[in-house]
Amino acid sequence: MQAGEERIRPKQSLGRLSWVLIILHGFLGVGAIVGGGGLIIDPSGSLLQMPNSLLEHSPFGHFLIPGIILLLVLGIMPIVIAIALMTHFHWGIGVKLNLYTDRYWAWTFSLYMGFALHIWIMVQVFWIQNVSVIHLIYFAWGVAIQVVTLLPEVQRRYSR
Repeated sequence: MQAGEERIRPKQSLGRLSWVLIILHGFLGVGAIVGGGGLIIDPSGSLLQMPNSLLEHSPFGHFLIPGIILLLVLGIMPIVIAIALMTHFHWGIGVKLNLYTDRYWAWTFSLYMGFALHIWIMVQVFWIQNVSVIHLIYFAWGVAIQVVTLLPEVQRRYSR
Protein backbone atom coordinates (compact mmCIF):
# COMPACT_ATOMS: atom_id res chain seq x y z
CA MET A 1 0.00 0.00 0.00
CA GLN A 2 1.35 3.40 -0.98
CA ALA A 3 1.30 6.61 1.01
CA GLY A 4 -2.08 8.30 1.00
CA GLU A 5 -3.99 5.09 0.25
CA GLU A 6 -6.57 4.09 2.77
CA ARG A 7 -7.61 0.48 2.86
CA ILE A 8 -11.07 -0.40 4.02
CA ARG A 9 -10.84 -3.16 6.56
CA PRO A 10 -13.72 -5.41 7.42
CA LYS A 11 -15.40 -4.06 10.56
CA GLN A 12 -16.82 -7.45 11.44
CA SER A 13 -18.09 -10.51 9.67
CA LEU A 14 -20.22 -9.81 6.63
CA GLY A 15 -23.85 -9.14 7.49
CA ARG A 16 -26.85 -10.79 5.88
CA LEU A 17 -27.50 -7.85 3.54
CA SER A 18 -23.88 -7.78 2.38
CA TRP A 19 -24.25 -11.45 1.45
CA VAL A 20 -27.45 -10.67 -0.45
CA LEU A 21 -25.55 -8.03 -2.44
CA ILE A 22 -22.62 -10.38 -3.06
CA ILE A 23 -24.99 -13.11 -4.27
CA LEU A 24 -26.84 -10.69 -6.57
CA HIS A 25 -23.53 -9.71 -8.18
CA GLY A 26 -22.26 -13.29 -8.27
CA PHE A 27 -25.27 -14.74 -10.08
CA LEU A 28 -25.42 -11.78 -12.48
CA GLY A 29 -21.74 -12.28 -13.29
CA VAL A 30 -21.94 -16.03 -13.79
CA GLY A 31 -25.00 -15.73 -16.04
CA ALA A 32 -23.42 -12.98 -18.14
CA ILE A 33 -20.15 -14.91 -18.47
CA VAL A 34 -22.08 -17.92 -19.77
CA GLY A 35 -24.23 -15.78 -22.08
CA GLY A 36 -21.41 -13.54 -23.28
CA GLY A 37 -19.11 -16.53 -23.73
CA GLY A 38 -21.77 -18.30 -25.77
CA LEU A 39 -22.17 -15.27 -28.02
CA ILE A 40 -18.41 -14.97 -28.49
CA ILE A 41 -18.02 -18.68 -29.29
CA ASP A 42 -20.92 -18.54 -31.75
CA PRO A 43 -21.58 -14.95 -32.91
CA SER A 44 -24.55 -16.17 -34.98
CA GLY A 45 -26.45 -16.65 -31.72
CA SER A 46 -27.61 -20.16 -32.63
CA LEU A 47 -25.71 -21.74 -29.71
CA LEU A 48 -27.96 -19.75 -27.34
CA GLN A 49 -30.97 -20.08 -29.65
CA MET A 50 -30.99 -16.35 -30.38
CA PRO A 51 -32.14 -15.51 -33.90
CA ASN A 52 -30.08 -13.02 -35.87
CA SER A 53 -33.34 -11.11 -36.44
CA LEU A 54 -32.94 -9.71 -32.91
CA LEU A 55 -30.15 -7.53 -34.33
CA GLU A 56 -32.28 -6.15 -37.17
CA HIS A 57 -32.59 -2.66 -35.63
CA SER A 58 -29.16 -2.63 -34.01
CA PRO A 59 -25.82 -1.51 -35.46
CA PHE A 60 -24.54 -5.10 -35.25
CA GLY A 61 -24.64 -7.81 -37.90
CA HIS A 62 -23.78 -10.56 -35.41
CA PHE A 63 -23.57 -11.07 -31.65
CA LEU A 64 -19.77 -10.86 -31.21
CA ILE A 65 -19.56 -7.26 -29.93
CA PRO A 66 -22.66 -7.57 -27.68
CA GLY A 67 -21.16 -10.84 -26.39
CA ILE A 68 -17.86 -9.16 -25.52
CA ILE A 69 -19.65 -6.30 -23.75
CA LEU A 70 -21.88 -8.76 -21.89
CA LEU A 71 -18.90 -10.89 -20.83
CA LEU A 72 -16.75 -7.97 -19.64
CA VAL A 73 -19.22 -5.44 -18.24
CA LEU A 74 -22.00 -7.63 -16.86
CA GLY A 75 -19.96 -10.82 -16.41
CA ILE A 76 -16.46 -10.22 -15.13
CA MET A 77 -17.10 -6.88 -13.44
CA PRO A 78 -19.86 -8.12 -11.08
CA ILE A 79 -17.64 -11.05 -10.11
CA VAL A 80 -14.81 -8.61 -9.30
CA ILE A 81 -17.27 -6.49 -7.30
CA ALA A 82 -18.57 -9.53 -5.39
CA ILE A 83 -15.03 -10.65 -4.52
CA ALA A 84 -14.08 -7.10 -3.49
CA LEU A 85 -17.15 -6.79 -1.28
CA MET A 86 -15.99 -9.95 0.52
CA THR A 87 -12.25 -9.32 0.68
CA HIS A 88 -11.87 -5.51 0.59
CA PHE A 89 -8.91 -5.56 -1.81
CA HIS A 90 -7.42 -2.34 -3.15
CA TRP A 91 -7.84 -1.56 -6.86
CA GLY A 92 -6.26 1.70 -7.98
CA ILE A 93 -8.56 2.23 -10.98
CA GLY A 94 -11.60 1.52 -8.83
CA VAL A 95 -10.44 4.08 -6.28
CA LYS A 96 -9.88 6.71 -9.01
CA LEU A 97 -13.34 6.10 -10.53
CA ASN A 98 -15.08 6.11 -7.15
CA LEU A 99 -17.42 9.13 -7.01
CA TYR A 100 -18.17 8.44 -3.33
CA THR A 101 -14.75 8.78 -1.72
CA ASP A 102 -16.22 8.17 1.75
CA ARG A 103 -17.16 4.64 0.62
CA TYR A 104 -15.17 1.62 -0.44
CA TRP A 105 -14.79 1.58 -4.24
CA ALA A 106 -16.68 -1.74 -4.65
CA TRP A 107 -19.72 -0.24 -2.92
CA THR A 108 -19.78 2.56 -5.48
CA PHE A 109 -19.21 0.09 -8.32
CA SER A 110 -22.19 -1.84 -7.04
CA LEU A 111 -24.31 1.22 -7.78
CA TYR A 112 -22.60 1.58 -11.15
CA MET A 113 -23.43 -2.05 -11.94
CA GLY A 114 -27.11 -1.42 -11.29
CA PHE A 115 -27.00 1.45 -13.79
CA ALA A 116 -25.03 -0.64 -16.30
CA LEU A 117 -27.64 -3.39 -16.10
CA HIS A 118 -30.47 -0.86 -16.59
CA ILE A 119 -28.72 0.66 -19.60
CA TRP A 120 -28.04 -2.80 -21.08
CA ILE A 121 -31.70 -3.76 -20.78
CA MET A 122 -33.02 -0.44 -22.13
CA VAL A 123 -30.70 -0.62 -25.15
CA GLN A 124 -31.79 -4.22 -25.79
CA VAL A 125 -35.45 -3.27 -25.64
CA PHE A 126 -34.84 -0.31 -27.95
CA TRP A 127 -32.98 -2.40 -30.55
CA ILE A 128 -35.19 -5.45 -30.32
CA GLN A 129 -38.31 -3.26 -30.17
CA ASN A 130 -39.94 -5.70 -27.81
CA VAL A 131 -40.13 -6.23 -24.05
CA SER A 132 -40.04 -9.74 -22.67
CA VAL A 133 -40.30 -11.12 -19.16
CA ILE A 134 -36.53 -11.62 -19.00
CA HIS A 135 -36.03 -7.89 -19.60
CA LEU A 136 -38.30 -7.09 -16.67
CA ILE A 137 -36.52 -9.62 -14.46
CA TYR A 138 -33.07 -8.19 -15.22
CA PHE A 139 -34.28 -4.61 -14.86
CA ALA A 140 -35.68 -5.55 -11.43
CA TRP A 141 -32.35 -7.26 -10.67
CA GLY A 142 -30.58 -3.95 -11.32
CA VAL A 143 -33.03 -2.18 -9.02
CA ALA A 144 -32.46 -4.83 -6.35
CA ILE A 145 -28.68 -4.35 -6.57
CA GLN A 146 -29.08 -0.61 -6.12
CA VAL A 147 -31.65 -0.86 -3.33
CA VAL A 148 -29.53 -3.30 -1.31
CA THR A 149 -26.41 -1.19 -1.96
CA LEU A 150 -28.19 1.88 -0.60
CA LEU A 151 -29.57 0.24 2.56
CA PRO A 152 -28.11 1.92 5.66
CA GLU A 153 -26.58 -1.31 7.01
CA VAL A 154 -24.74 -1.91 3.74
CA GLN A 155 -23.62 1.71 3.47
CA ARG A 156 -22.21 1.57 7.01
CA ARG A 157 -20.42 -1.70 6.25
CA TYR A 158 -18.55 -0.15 3.31
CA SER A 159 -17.93 3.35 4.67
CA ARG A 160 -14.47 4.63 5.53
